[in-house]
Amino acid sequence: QVQLVESGGGSVQAGGSLRLSCAASGYSYSDKCMGWFRQAPGKEREGVALISTHGDGTYYADSVKGRFTISQDNAKNTVYLQMNNLKPEDTAMYYCAANLRWCRFDAADYWGQGTQVTVSS
Repeated sequence: QVQLVESGGGSVQAGGSLRLSCAASGYSYSDKCMGWFRQAPGKEREGVALISTHGDGTYYADSVKGRFTISQDNAKNTVYLQMNNLKPEDTAMYYCAANLRWCRFDAADYWGQGTQVTVSS
């Protein structure tokens, strides 16, 4: 059974930082891509960041470029999302996803349960 366990969410003030973690089990992400999505109340889910498991490259939504960094620890089978200079508009439920098809945000095969990020002004 594939499991993605997310952690690191919380409530912070604008300008603060959080680091989200996604630990994968029962899943080999070799030759795959993993990513982070978010969904705010009343809005559709949007892709935030993705990473090639081979380290070939990363991609970020324009809204988070320069502030968020996605990384991975192959030994721990874990993907991270470092979020700096958080803004109120970053408030959302953040989801980790595995096996992003074609290394794009269009579709993913596995999802975590989500971790809430709340940024106050």
